[in-house]
This record gives sequence, C-alpha cells and structure tokens, in this order.
Amino acid sequence: MTEHDEPAPRPGEPEAGEPEVLRYGPPPSQPTRPTWETPAWSGASPQQAQPRAQRSLGVVPVMTIALVTAIVSGSLSAVAVANLMRRGSTGATNEPTGSSVSQVHIDESSAVITAVARVMPAVVVIESRSGGGVLGGANGTGSGFIFDSNGWILTNKHVVEGADEISVKLHDSSVFTGRVYGIDTLTDLAIVKIDATGLPTATLGSSEELELGQLAIAIGNPLGNFENTVTTGVVSGLGRQIRAGDATGTTSEQLNNLIQTDAAINPGNSGGPLINSAGQVIGINTAVNQDAQGIGFAIPISVARPIAELALAGKPIARPWIGVYYKVVDAQVAKDLGLSVEHGVLIDKPESGAPAVFAGSPADQAGLVEGDIVVAVDGDAVDEDHDLSTRVLPHVPGDTVTLSVVRDGQTLEIVVTLGTLPETP
Repeated sequence: MTEHDEPAPRPGEPEAGEPEVLRYGPPPSQPTRPTWETPAWSGASPQQAQPRAQRSLGVVPVMTIALVTAIVSGSLSAVAVANLMRRGSTGATNEPTGSSVSQVHIDESSAVITAVARVMPAVVVIESRSGGGVLGGANGTGSGFIFDSNGWILTNKHVVEGADEISVKLHDSSVFTGRVYGIDTLTDLAIVKIDATGLPTATLGSSEELELGQLAIAIGNPLGNFENTVTTGVVSGLGRQIRAGDATGTTSEQLNNLIQTDAAINPGNSGGPLINSAGQVIGINTAVNQDAQGIGFAIPISVARPIAELALAGKPIARPWIGVYYKVVDAQVAKDLGLSVEHGVLIDKPESGAPAVFAGSPADQAGLVEGDIVVAVDGDAVDEDHDLSTRVLPHVPGDTVTLSVVRDGQTLEIVVTLGTLPETP
C-alpha cells in the first residue's frame, strides 16, 4: 500500500476503525482535596528532680560506680549501634529513609519545574474563526508552540484547517494575526506563521529513543479557558495506531506511529507540546480517548521535524513517497504465508486488487516488484513498530534511501529516490 494509507490488517488483528479515538474528551472531574491537619506536639517540660536535703558520705562511691558503669554501658551500646549501621549499609536489606524518599520527590519536582520554565514562554494560544465555525462548531481554540524565533509555529491541522481568521496569543499576552503556511497531507500537523521576530522558542528534541515510563509533560490551553496549564505523566506506549475524529463525529482519519501518554490532554491542548524532563519537545499533543482516563496521544517530533525544516527553507510542505502497497510481516504472517523472514513489509496487492507497485512511482523506477519483502531502510530494521512509512517519514522528497529487500531468499540492496506524496494517489 502507499505510505500514507493504513497497512492491511494482519490475521487476527482488529479492523483499524475499532475503536475510534476522539481528539476531544470530556473535562475531568475535580478531585476532592484532602484536608491536612498539623499534628499536635507536646510542649511540656519534664519534671525537675527535687534535691535531697542531706547526702551521706557512703552514697558517693556507689554513685561514682554507677556513673562509670553507665558510661561504659553507653559506649558499648554506641559501638553496637554503629556496627549494626555498618552492616546495614553493606547488607541486602537497606530500606530507604524518609529523607531519601523526600529527596527523590524534590528532584522530580525540580526537573518538571525547570523543564516547564524552558518551554512555557514558547507556548501559544491559537483561536480559529470561520463563517460557519471551525469543523462544524463555533470558534475553535487550541494550542501551539514557537519553534523558530521569526514567528514559526507548530500546531495541529484540525486546530486551523478551514479557518477564515486565526489569532495567536503569546505568553506575554500580545496577540498577532496568524496565517497557515502549510498543512501536512499525511498527519494532523500544520504550520502557522506570524509577523514577529526575536520570539522565545521551544527546543525540538528526539522521539527516536523514547522509553516506556519516562517522564512526559504536556503544556497547553485546556478547555480554552486555562492557559499555560501543565500536566505530567509518562510515556505509556509507542507506535500506536488510531482513528481520530472531531467533536462532531463527522470526520475521521487514520493516525499512525503515535506516542501514548497518561499526561492529561483535554480539548484545547491540541497542538501543544509534549516535552521530556530536559525541556525538549518530543511530541505534539493531538488526541484523547473519550471513553477512557489517562489515554492521550501525541505525534512524535521526528514526524514533525521534516515539515518544520521545509517551512524554514521556504519550501512547500510535502511528504516523501515510494509508491507501494504493503502488508506488515510478523511471525504469524511469515508462518501463514511461508515467508523466509519474520519482520519487514511484504509488497502485496490491496483488497481492491490494484497493482502492488504504482506504475511510474519511485518504487517502480527502482525495480521493486510484488512479493519483495523490505526488511530495512538505510540499515534500520523495518518491523511492526517501525514500518516502511515510518522509516521514510523523516525524509523529504528527493532524498535517496537504500532498501534492504529479500527476494527469492536473497537479500538485495536497492536505492530509491523518494518522490512527492500525491494528494490522491
């Protein structure tokens, strides 16, 4: 299949349209705040011992002996305690102390605070207006972030598509008129330009080496009323594939290779940055599951970076294209079809019966044929989490890539010059 179409479902795999994930979810309920009470500490002084009126001389030696005994006993106890502490520091059992747990919390909070301080000045509020409303509704509000100081902003396509007028509110409350520079034909991304210079920017990080469980921080304008809202969570999943629709349920599109996070994402967060603990953007918040809690999605920054670079170079936004239909290969597919490898993508006809390779496409010109299995792009493995479209997505039309192709049991290296993804291939 073409890189922008969804892969054919594998045996036993649910249809791509089930379930559908909406970009907009219901506002979260307000949690009940716990009541904390200060513990009462006793301030009473210990009773003072009353002195005896007289002391006999015979008592003094006894007191002296008792005092010496107490000193010796105390010294031995101190040595024993020290030995126990020394054994505890090297033994298998070493429970964390309250102070060490507190320090972990302080470090985590400090990381979030520092990361947010770096990115927050670059986060903007985007309001879209049109004669008939945005996406069938009233005026729309979303988020975005400045990635270049000369007024270049990344946001979601569904935030600005079809708008007659766009206003951009910066962190310092200044407002600019925005224009849509370009809309991505492949993902829910758009680039907005405002006439301003010297603006604060967010640093683009990398989404290539994300790990499950790492800190994820979302910044945006939820519900259109709560600017500069920060929510935290973790990277919950990678390489997710969903169908995303608007609030009216009238439109729907396939979104691939998404980051899943449990950082709270609500209406108005769309287009805002998802950042890591270093204050680098790792994704663009785009969708939330309406029927679940703590399931949101973001487009990886590695997907957005190529169109940002095209915009800065003054080029129109375009996506790379190879021109094939394919089926993702895993162990079960390999067994069912008798393939010699258990990963990659099999160039194959779609259910419509169309040719597996588009006539005149880059794939056709490079000599790819039906039945070829692409197992790597530029040495990077093609598999379930990184299919062919994912591997070529960071490139731009005109780039050349080397495909490792298994054909009749032999591995070939085929160089392909990427074309431009047609709007209606």
